[in-house]
Amino acid sequence: MARLTETDKARNEAAIRAAMERILAGRLPPGGKADLKTLATMAGITRTGFYPKKNRDGTPRPGPYQHLAEEFERRLRELHAAGEIVDPRAAQIERLKREIAEMKERITARDEQLAELSEFKTLAISRLVAQHDEIERLRRQLASTGPVRPLPTSTSSRAPYGSCS
Repeated sequence: MARLTETDKARNEAAIRAAMERILAGRLPPGGKADLKTLATMAGITRTGFYPKKNRDGTPRPGPYQHLAEEFERRLRELHAAGEIVDPRAAQIERLKREIAEMKERITARDEQLAELSEFKTLAISRLVAQHDEIERLRRQLASTGPVRPLPTSTSSRAPYGSCS
């Protein structure tokens, strides 16, 4: 593998910075996300330069563009903390999460309301049953107490025994 010359490295860094600005401004390519893979693709480099490497003796060394990857991720976090979401998919995910939370609250409130209404219905039915039982008991008592003379009813418009006034 050929080593990068300083000219190539400077040109790649400029391309990465330009791609970083486009991504952070929200100008993502179709199917792209606000991530290192899209950054590398837009800059025209391999993304392996964003990650640490190992020397032949096993000691770690930074990748040639690792500092840019860290800067990119830091700036993404800052934008996200400020409430600005660059990636439309991430914005959609956040919106859907808010909608789900709102719907869960609505479902909980509706469940509580249904429980209250069910309790009211049970109480109302039990009261109606008690009233019906009392009416039936009074009817049986009336039927078992012997002759009961009904009150006279008037068919005329005047009172049967004279005026009350």
